[in-house]
Amino acid sequence: MHFTRRAALLALSLSSLASLPALAVDEPHYNQISLRAEASQEVARDLMIVTLYTEAQNSDPAKLAADVTTTLNKALGQAKAVKEITLSQGSRNSYPIYDNKTQKITGWRERAELRLESADFAALSKLTGELMQDLKMESMNFAISTSTRKASEDALFKEAIAAFKARAQLATEALGGKGYKIVNLNLNSNGYPQPYARGAMMMKAPAMDAAPTPDVEAGKAQVNMNADGVIEVLQ
Repeated sequence: MHFTRRAALLALSLSSLASLPALAVDEPHYNQISLRAEASQEVARDLMIVTLYTEAQNSDPAKLAADVTTTLNKALGQAKAVKEITLSQGSRNSYPIYDNKTQKITGWRERAELRLESADFAALSKLTGELMQDLKMESMNFAISTSTRKASEDALFKEAIAAFKARAQLATEALGGKGYKIVNLNLNSNGYPQPYARGAMMMKAPAMDAAPTPDVEAGKAQVNMNADGVIEVLQ
């Protein structure tokens, strides 16, 4: 009886499976082609970034900190007066100076940075020349602003898709197809280049009371967007 019951259950199971629809399997895909298209654009570096610093040393750390703060506050006041400038304080560090023989602390050195940004190159260049009466230049960089980057990304997005569709159409015609459908498509930007640095030596502390305004040229950056995908050519 036990054997008969198991046989009946097995027969029922097989019957149930036979009545179910066939399991879904991946159908074979024919005439699929992997394609790549690229769109590129020259984007102007429209943001100027200048980092200035003050550095001093003194045997009295409190006097040293007060001197650095005074110099920095003066520069901050000058920079805040220019509306086109975005400013922020960078790093500020203090460390001891040791005697080579006794290894005792003989003094202290402190350094503080001031970071300036602006899309108005003339205004920032003029201000930089004025601030270098008291400060020194760490670096001058040129980058792509957020608004410009977004606008170029939107334009490249459309161009990359159009380029991919044009290449897909060429492949379809070459294979004698009636049309095509996109199986998958990925869009990837190569990212935006790092800020272009101009050497600090291009601007020197002016010897005269009137600080000169140096000419600056930010240049452009080549930005690419790739469209990688697969199409299926329809016969």
